[in-house]
Amino acid sequence: AWCQTDCVEKPLCAAFRKLGTCVGQNPWWFLLVPLVVSVVIGGGFGFFAKNENNDIEYQFTPINGPAKLERKFIKEHFPTNDSQFFSRPRLYAEGAFASFIAVSKDGNILTEATFEEILFIDKNVKGFQIYDSGTAYNYSNLCAKTGATCFSNPLLDLLNYDASLVEKTNITYPTANRAFIADALGGVELNKIGTTIKKAKAFRLRYELREDDEENKRLSLLWIEEFLREFPMALAQSTHIEVSHFTSVSRQEEFGKNSKRIIPLFSLTYFLSIFFSIMSCVRFDCVRTKVSVAALGVVSAGLAVLTGFGLLMYCGMSFAIDTANAPFLILGIGVDDMFIMLSSWQKTKVHDKVEDRLAKTYSEAAVSITITTLTDVLAFYIGIMTPFPSVQSFCVYTGTTILFCFLYNITFFGAVLALNGRREASNRHWLTFRKVERDSKPDKSKLYGLCCVGGSYNQESGAESEHPVYFFFKKYYGPFLTNRWTKAIVVLLYTGYLAGSIYGCLHIKEGIDLRNLAFDDSYVIKFYNDESDFFSDYGPRVMVTVTEPVEYWNSTIQDEIEICMGRLENNSYVDRELSESWLRIYVEHAADMSIDIRERNAFIGNLSKFLTYVPAFQQDIELSEDNMDIRASRFFIQTVNASDSFNQKNMLIELRNLVKECKIPLLVYHPAFIYFDQFLVIVTTTVQNIIVATAAMLVISLLLIPNPICSLWVTLAIASVLVGVSGFMAFWGVNLDSISMINLVICIGFSVDFTAHISYAFVSNDKTNANERAIDALYTLGYPILQGALSTIIGIAVLSMAGSYIFRTFFKIMFLVIFFGAVHGLVLMPVFLTFYQACGNQNSGPSNTNDSKENSQNRNAHNYLQVHHGKENGADSGELTNL
Repeated sequence: AWCQTDCVEKPLCAAFRKLGTCVGQNPWWFLLVPLVVSVVIGGGFGFFAKNENNDIEYQFTPINGPAKLERKFIKEHFPTNDSQFFSRPRLYAEGAFASFIAVSKDGNILTEATFEEILFIDKNVKGFQIYDSGTAYNYSNLCAKTGATCFSNPLLDLLNYDASLVEKTNITYPTANRAFIADALGGVELNKIGTTIKKAKAFRLRYELREDDEENKRLSLLWIEEFLREFPMALAQSTHIEVSHFTSVSRQEEFGKNSKRIIPLFSLTYFLSIFFSIMSCVRFDCVRTKVSVAALGVVSAGLAVLTGFGLLMYCGMSFAIDTANAPFLILGIGVDDMFIMLSSWQKTKVHDKVEDRLAKTYSEAAVSITITTLTDVLAFYIGIMTPFPSVQSFCVYTGTTILFCFLYNITFFGAVLALNGRREASNRHWLTFRKVERDSKPDKSKLYGLCCVGGSYNQESGAESEHPVYFFFKKYYGPFLTNRWTKAIVVLLYTGYLAGSIYGCLHIKEGIDLRNLAFDDSYVIKFYNDESDFFSDYGPRVMVTVTEPVEYWNSTIQDEIEICMGRLENNSYVDRELSESWLRIYVEHAADMSIDIRERNAFIGNLSKFLTYVPAFQQDIELSEDNMDIRASRFFIQTVNASDSFNQKNMLIELRNLVKECKIPLLVYHPAFIYFDQFLVIVTTTVQNIIVATAAMLVISLLLIPNPICSLWVTLAIASVLVGVSGFMAFWGVNLDSISMINLVICIGFSVDFTAHISYAFVSNDKTNANERAIDALYTLGYPILQGALSTIIGIAVLSMAGSYIFRTFFKIMFLVIFFGAVHGLVLMPVFLTFYQACGNQNSGPSNTNDSKENSQNRNAHNYLQVHHGKENGADSGELTNL
């Protein structure tokens, strides 16, 4: 054939043949050395606690996100003062707090009965005490203060903490008594005039704590822990309200519980993988059955996990919670590779020397495993380019462990095959290792024949028998799929698949919802839901910061600042009535007092008097050491209608673009922007990784698959599977975030596994009829592809039962990858290949030699196995039907 490119495949195949011979001659060394290495390196798990890093901000936000630099600037220039001038909008971080939301069961929270219950809870919370070094502390000792009193709720201040006044007081919205109350009252319905509240459904109360120094931070944390312990009991007498609660440490603590709750699922996965492997390899022949071999194949994958993870923990590699998905995936890959090795072993002649059988097995299967290992590992290592540490951790751990999985397959598992081959050569029982008879005696029972007679094989080929499923693909499924009406239906279904997938891609949501980081039964979920249902109309109160010294007394500069503020206030995501500007108020105040501040000394000299009049603005102006220059200052705008990721992303982009257009150097910042930054990079990073990974897969395919046309078909199939997975993510409620992003890159590696087999088997076949070539390809590879898909799905199936979005998302996407990959390999690729006959192994004419048609087919089948998954597992041989 003119399109063969086997310059890499041939020497690689020869090298593996030599390795197979070496393993066959020295199996005990290759069995014991990996075991010892695993035990030694696996000791790295002792550093697990040290390397575990589940900090949500660090793991799930971009490493160099703009908001992190903006926060650094705010922190340096506008330090907080929790002991005297506390103001939540002025915090550069979330702060330390406890909070609860009360939702009325009757539909209106503004009743005397409901507020009596709210005030009762409030009294109990303020009474929570902690003891440290013999000293008692309650909320009043640790609260953040404004002046000499604790920072309080503006609505309760308005009502003077008297429940009887709530039905008698006309409360305006979103401000009341010059205080912003939209973050305290939710689900608000205004009267007909639209000025006062008719009713509201929810009330939110926060308890702000001091963080001025390390001692205050420590005591505040102790009080928060006491709050989490005692608060549920404080709700016993609540009959008119439903209450949810949350603290500044809740999200992190609930997220940290994921790893502890997922460990039992891995034990179940390990059991299911061993069970599936044994059932796939069991035979009613006490010599040829591969029960112990299958079990040790799963052990091989387990040793790879132990070694790979242990090594990286020795090296101090950070371990993020989503990396806990890796063992489930690796177990599926390891079992898949085990089937490849085993199926090639079973096609060798049973009477050949063990080392010769293993040499042939390696030459046929090990190159195939090399291709899929390279594609999978490369896909993971490309994921290291992402700006999310959680993705980097997952990729490094998984990619490295897959390499160890490959090494253990060609060493440890190869030694298992060799030792098993020696047992079979001496016709010994798989469990007792006693020699048994090859032929059953007429006077013995069937049970005796099952337990004490074995060693049968195919007398014609000299190898073990094939599974009946192979013939199902050849006699029934293949002819049915290549029928012209079936092809027409497949093309129509594929058109619908593409249309639906593209539609889904256009409607996929971006970014990780922070509520999804906790388990489904966590108390924080209810709080997040209440917050979303009742407090989503008003978003973050954003700082607009002048980052460099400017001449604030200059009317031109004042006009430029007003122009910039006006642009921001006119944005659809901003409520212009709720802005706050110290400069605007100062200028108005000076005009009212008939004070001329258009000159520097007058402006600076009168500023100190103004700040005494409005002390809250002291935190918004940074003066130079001589108090003669303003180094930086800030204003505030109130955002609205930014309750979902789409609007949050657009709001952030629009606000940043608006300040870039200003002549005055400005930045916009809110602590929530740290998380919003992910929306700006998630799509571009995903597309970048996919393009690089796809190009890399094409290069590997061209180097190791000796047919360039086959490589092209594989690349097209990758694109098709990728579009399908991305589109159906949206239908299954999966967002495009740092968790799902890496799974899309994984999708590329796994797509190669399924589609490369069929396409290469088709183009390397000698038959001139396209339908016959497709049927032959399905006969050779249909069952192995099905078996490989099932082994991987079983490896991740238990994650569908996990009570965590992170692990369910991993299952959903990997299931889509495996399912669509298998469908492309077993349905779509064979059909579309029949429309293409340009490049294939063509017969040059009538044969005048002894190379018959049958020999030609055998030769092509052998050539295929040298570079692809020969997953034809003959372990389930015909004996299953002879019981």
